[in-house]
Amino acid sequence: MRTPSWRRLLALVLALGALSVGTAGPVAAVPGLPGLPIPGLPGLSPPGANDFSCTPSAEHPFPVVLVHGTFADAYGSWLTLSPQLAAEGYCVFALNYGRRGTIAIERSAGQLDDFVDRVLEVTGAAKVSLVGHSQGGMMPRYYLRFLGGAAEVDELIGLAPSNHGTTTPLAPIIGPVCRACAQQAAGSPFLTELNAGREVEPGVDYTVLVTRYDEVVVPFRSGYLSGPAAQLTNVTLQAKCPLDLTDHLFITYDPVASDWVRHALDRDGPAAPGFRPPSCALTS
Repeated sequence: MRTPSWRRLLALVLALGALSVGTAGPVAAVPGLPGLPIPGLPGLSPPGANDFSCTPSAEHPFPVVLVHGTFADAYGSWLTLSPQLAAEGYCVFALNYGRRGTIAIERSAGQLDDFVDRVLEVTGAAKVSLVGHSQGGMMPRYYLRFLGGAAEVDELIGLAPSNHGTTTPLAPIIGPVCRACAQQAAGSPFLTELNAGREVEPGVDYTVLVTRYDEVVVPFRSGYLSGPAAQLTNVTLQAKCPLDLTDHLFITYDPVASDWVRHALDRDGPAAPGFRPPSCALTS
């Protein structure tokens, strides 16, 4: 089934609209329509996140750091997942980086590095778990590979990550005002360097969640990584839940994707390929 044209149009409208506010300062989400950026509102942490007095429990020893995508922000991206994880006893943190993720990805990765260092310092944890959307599922791989992050991260869970970029024509076109967009074009020098030699780091587990209705990361399977099965699980959401219609923009609000994330966080290693999300019942 082809991605509905209205979804592709909505993605384009959101991307272009975000450009007009991408450097305007902190933003939040339009009530009732998650993730739509609007200017002029104070920057907010999503519910349940950024309690720097949180002490990790023995059951959940690794704090979870949530990493938003291009043109997005922590508040608008994680309104659903952040309070879910906090209610389950995780210490949850979420950063805003890179002028809404538009600057060079290498610089954004440095900001993630600094944020993780702070989380580790205040919580006393040995490592963190990373959960990222879109660029936020790919950018941490630069931190893991080139900035020493592999020693500080237990696992990386990517929701519709741009691991091999996108063939969407918009990405290189808006490069002059969004350096990270050009870097996420399929075949870019940045992605060529990132994926050269190996795609996963020793000692880090990876779970990749993609949707066949992705209108931004095209083709959708370009989010997949290559690596040892014991260290990596690639998941297309519709393989287990055929009626799940979530797309790129709303995957962070999708109950099926949330089930996969929480499953991966709750176990040693990446998500189990045989896992069936309980929320499939809602889409069957």
